[in-house]
Amino acid sequence: MSLPLPEFYDPKQVSQLFLERGGRVADSAEAYAKKHGIKPAGQDKFRIAAFGIDVQVGFCTPGASLFVPGAVEDTTRTVEWMYRNLDKISGLFFSMDTHRVFQIFHPAWWVDANGNHPPPLTPVFYEEVRAGKWTAVSHPRESLEYCKKLETSGKYVLPYHTLLGGLSHSLVPAMMEAALFHAHARKHQTHFETKGTHAMTENYSVLSPEVTEVGGQVVGGFNTPFFKMLMEYDRVYVFGQAKSHCVLSTLNDIQAHLQQTDPKLAEKIWILEDAMSPVPAPPLSPLPDMLDFPKIAERGIEQWRKAGMNVVKTSDAVVP
Repeated sequence: MSLPLPEFYDPKQVSQLFLERGGRVADSAEAYAKKHGIKPAGQDKFRIAAFGIDVQVGFCTPGASLFVPGAVEDTTRTVEWMYRNLDKISGLFFSMDTHRVFQIFHPAWWVDANGNHPPPLTPVFYEEVRAGKWTAVSHPRESLEYCKKLETSGKYVLPYHTLLGGLSHSLVPAMMEAALFHAHARKHQTHFETKGTHAMTENYSVLSPEVTEVGGQVVGGFNTPFFKMLMEYDRVYVFGQAKSHCVLSTLNDIQAHLQQTDPKLAEKIWILEDAMSPVPAPPLSPLPDMLDFPKIAERGIEQWRKAGMNVVKTSDAVVP
């Protein structure tokens, strides 16, 4: 039986920016837990984790530079799923895409012969950099190597997004209140995992960067401690943005790691399919397969299902 939504929650606010109401949420959670007999998460015999990937203003709020159409509806469904299954969700985990101005995938890193920066979503190819069409303002030799290593993966210059210290970096306020509510009601601290802080590589996946070594220097690797933290749970529900990018890369990393270690553990992963959306395909004709993001996302879903992961919806019952 699902639980009722708390009195302060308003679905119309999911798309809005506001200061989280810490005190009100805390008081409401304490009263709610007492009224509905919610026990501390430490008493759970079957432990369920909810893992939100980049549920941040920069991806989930209209007007943000990398807003994913559908993210507001995804977030609404997820927040309500969290409230209604509060007594079953033991722990909350959120990844936080975390960037600064001068990073290799931002326009500020690159200039043309006239000193102009590339527009957002411009592909920067290895041969173009080698020929001088684009020049890195810092670490030019390593930047050229980075482009060569990414040549077959179709990456491009991204708009400034989720900048550390800025509003776009924050968790969506309605989701933040849901996390606060859970922490108070279940007596369990929410875990936040940052990614993307190294200037020389992008992190689509929460678990590993796009490039792990540049110029003979290690710039990142598989995040074993965080992976182990998640896999200590009996079940891990996954949601967030975007289905075709950061969610895709993260679940691909999980699948690849489990195939090398223990494929049977894939059954612990439960993908909330209606709590994530793909980046729309650009209006190109013909559309290159590498830019058909909705199709890429759907192929990912089928791949994970075949690997043994569970694909469900927020409307499905959470049965330990």
